[in-house]
Amino acid sequence: MNTILKSLRTAALAGSALALAATGLAAFPQAVSAQSARSPQVDQAVSALRAISTMRADFVQTDRNGQRIGGTMTLKRPGKIRFQYQKGVPFLIVSDGAALTMIDYEVRQVQRWPIRNSPLGALLDPNKDVARFATLNPTAHPDVLSVNVKDPRHPEYGTITMVMTRNAAAPGGWQLDSWVALDSQAKRTTIRLSNQQYGVDVPDNTFRWTDPRPQIRH
Repeated sequence: MNTILKSLRTAALAGSALALAATGLAAFPQAVSAQSARSPQVDQAVSALRAISTMRADFVQTDRNGQRIGGTMTLKRPGKIRFQYQKGVPFLIVSDGAALTMIDYEVRQVQRWPIRNSPLGALLDPNKDVARFATLNPTAHPDVLSVNVKDPRHPEYGTITMVMTRNAAAPGGWQLDSWVALDSQAKRTTIRLSNQQYGVDVPDNTFRWTDPRPQIRH
């Protein structure tokens, strides 16, 4: 567990490529660009992600050293997501639609980035069209889509690769199964989802959090 916490804190200090990549799913682009329009598969992936209003799923996060940690992801468009880690892990990642926040309750540390100013902010801001950065990765199965998202003007923001499988029960007919965040230093983090539930009731207070920092009284 100590190794996992160290990995999480390192990600936080580095700008949290994992969290920024993950929260991008909550605010995928509102428009499809000319490039993605030329690729029907990318168009399908974008449409399926846009079709998700709310979603809840279990997740397993794996870092580059093979360390695994689980929890529950809750998503609400546009821009809201919560990663509640398993019991005993004093970490929380929340996006309230305006900013991304990482809270470390053990050391009472909070890091917060405005969505527009965050690395990979184009993924978080629903007013930006990031589909023009999306390219299709060939797969050996017609029922599997792999979409790569990278801003060529900002390689320091890293890369997100999303994997979706055909599922008639999912919005848009495609289910998000996993994604990989690769930062500019080639550090890889993988998120795998299971038990996906769509259209669930998600109140806005789901994306609130308790500030662990000592309050200064005047």
